[in-house]
Amino acid sequence: MPAPRHRSRTYKKRFVRTPGGRVAIHYKEKKVGPARCAMCGGQLSGVPRLRPSKLRALPKSSRAPNRPYGGYLCPTCARRVITEAARA
Repeated sequence: MPAPRHRSRTYKKRFVRTPGGRVAIHYKEKKVGPARCAMCGGQLSGVPRLRPSKLRALPKSSRAPNRPYGGYLCPTCARRVITEAARA
């Protein structure tokens, strides 16, 4: 019986053949989907694909681009929002 934390679909099962000839199950965390732009839904560059707990462990400078709306909007949408704010 797997450990209680491994009974959800959070983990992927990986079947590994051991040197003794039996097949053991290793549980791996699934890959995280890429960060998305809040306006257009495009993939954000400069934001690592990590689980939130691992992302918090990174230094702030490597979590998101250091610019207005960095890590929230893609550069195209950010430029659009900034120019609209300047015109208003």
